[in-house]
Parts: sequence; C-alpha cells; structure tokens
Amino acid sequence: MTDAILVLNGGSSSLKFAVFEASNELPVLLRGNVSSLGRHPRLHAAAAVGFPEIDRGLGNGPIDVAKAFATVASLLANRDLLARIDRVGHRIVHGGRDFTEATLLDGHTLETLRLLEPLAPIHQRINLEIVALAAELLPQALQIGCFDTAFHSGRPELAKIYGLPRELTEAGILSYGFHGLSYGHIASKLHERYGASAGGRVIVAHLGSGASLCALDAGRSVATTMGFSTLDGLVMSTRCGALDPGVVLHLLQDRKLPADELVTLLYEKSGLLGVSGLSGDMRTLIGSDEPAAAEAIALFVYRIGREIGSLAAALGGLDRLVFTAGIGENAPSIRERIGAAAGWLGVAIDKDRNRRADEIISLADSGVDVLVIPTDEERAVGSQLLEASSSTRARPRFMLPSARRH
Repeated sequence: MTDAILVLNGGSSSLKFAVFEASNELPVLLRGNVSSLGRHPRLHAAAAVGFPEIDRGLGNGPIDVAKAFATVASLLANRDLLARIDRVGHRIVHGGRDFTEATLLDGHTLETLRLLEPLAPIHQRINLEIVALAAELLPQALQIGCFDTAFHSGRPELAKIYGLPRELTEAGILSYGFHGLSYGHIASKLHERYGASAGGRVIVAHLGSGASLCALDAGRSVATTMGFSTLDGLVMSTRCGALDPGVVLHLLQDRKLPADELVTLLYEKSGLLGVSGLSGDMRTLIGSDEPAAAEAIALFVYRIGREIGSLAAALGGLDRLVFTAGIGENAPSIRERIGAAAGWLGVAIDKDRNRRADEIISLADSGVDVLVIPTDEERAVGSQLLEASSSTRARPRFMLPSARRH
C-alpha cells in the first residue's frame, strides 16, 4: 500500500523529516530530526500513537548528511514505512526564476538546480545530495522539490530588481527571497484565523539560525529582507546579513582575501558568532554575562527593528506582527525587545502573555496584534505535494546516478 508522503528538510547542521498519510489533513505517522551533525549528533523522533518517542545520541564525533540520512532510513524501515511511501518532498532552498511551484526532480531539473549552488552554498548542495540519497532508497517514489524562493516570486518587480545594468538583471541577478515555505505555512494559518484578508498588512519574523522578515499583504509576499542570497538582511547566527558591497571589495582587493575564505567568513564566522566571539546560539548569548554577547543581541534586535520599519513602509502600515522559528517561538526576551523597538508603529506586548508564548501576546489596546505561530516547513511541503497537479504525478520516475555529483 503506497499512501504516505516522506518530507526531507536538510540544513547545514540538521536533517528534519516527517512522514504523513497522504490525505487532506496530513496525519503524522512519524516526524523528527537528526540535529547537531557537526558535534554530538542526536536523533529525536516522535510518532503517532503506538510507538515510543526516541531521543538518543549518535556518538561524540561529527557525521555528514549521508550518515544522518542512513539513520532516518533505518528508522523508517524499522517502522515498516518505506513500502508505503510513493512521494518524497524535498525542501530546496533555491529555485531561481524557473521553479515557482512543486516540481518533479528529473535529471534536467537537477542539473539546473546545481547551477544555483553558488547562490546558496551552505544549503543547495546538501538539499540535492539528499534528493540523490532518497532516490536510491526509494526508487518507487516520485522525488518532488518545493522551493523556499517560490513564495516570493509574485512580488512586485521593483521589490526584485537591483540598481544594476539591465543585462545583469536579465541574467538573473535579482532578489529572490528565502524562508518561503515557512512564510507560506504562516500565511495559511493567518487565512484560517482571519479569512481571505489573512490578517491584512502583516510582517512575519522568521527568527532562527537563519533569520529574515517578510511583509505580507492578504497572505502574499510583498517584500522580504533576504535577496539574491541567504546572506542578505538581518544579522544571523553565523551569517553577516546586509553588508556594504564596498566591504567585500575591500576584503578581496586590499586584504587579498581568497574567495573561498571570504565565503567562509561571511557564511560561517560572522553574525552573532562573529560579533560576540562566543557563540552563534541565541540561548548561549542570553545566558552569558559577556559584554560582547550583550552587544551581539542588541545588534540583532536593532537590525530587526530597523527592517520592520522598512517593511511597514512597503506595506503602507502594519496590522499584525508574527514571530516564528526557533528564536521567534522560544525567546520571550527577544520578542519583548523587538516589540519595544517597533512601539512607534503601535506594537505593545503583554509581558505575561509573552512569557507564556500565547498565540496572541499583545496588549488588548495594542495598535498592532502580535502573534506567536509555530512554523512547520515539513507540513508546508506535504501540502504542496497534495496540491501537485496530476500531470506532475504522471511523469516518469527517475533514478540518476549522476544526481550524486556536486
């Protein structure tokens, strides 16, 4: 019986997974993650009724994504789920201009997606490696990509283009936006709560190790802080966020920094980690007495407050502010400080509601409703797979050894 959907969501330090029944409500059969791949990896999994929760270490040394995938595959086999899976949905960070909906990952598509690796060097290669691993494990299943950039593809043209020569824009150097699966999930929750208006003019703060903001108008992306790459916008765990291009030119031309070292600097050694000199983990910084940790947090909040003002201008006002993702859902002190920074827009947070992480954490007389809504990228991918057209499902399955190249 093939009646299940497997969703795989790979990142630089984790592999999230979920198995859903292929029905409208997407009941969960199994979900979990392999976390901390670079150090003390750990498997956590929670299943439907009848199976115990799993939470165990996978050794003290680092593991790569292939070993993380093998751990997930073993778990699926032990639960007799592999034979039930007829579709595998993959979160893929960059879809470029060509992929704006759930797409069958055939050979041509994979080759095109590999060309985008320089635009998302931390994620894209890992995403495509997982596709190849899943195709080997489940040759009977369709491999379908769902793209973080797709949600932002309908933004106004002025929100996409840079002040560059037109031939560069036409060659694809433009703002794509990211975290789209998360924003799509939040938009669906806002539709459930508020109907067709989806809450009106909304700014969603996806605050995790990667962080961005998105301005929604009736549930549609209008503007977002990430642009051409996942480096742009807010200060993040280890990524720099928006940076004067002159800094990059200086590092390349005057300091003679090799390009590969520049990539490592901007993606892996900057952000909260770089400013604090201590950690890119917000929990560690909040618990630290070091002045540099406090400065890193202050910069994180300052940049978010400033960008909220920019997105409110793009919307022409603000009706609601939504917090989501790891920091957004679990750090009340950060939510409170961001709320204070946006107080001029009418944001007023209730301290007790915020401490409890209620769905609505704003004061009754706040001019802007403030909500905490958990994100669920895996369910967002599952929903896209259910909505995929019959023509997509009718196309032939593939098994490409070359899909492992990167």
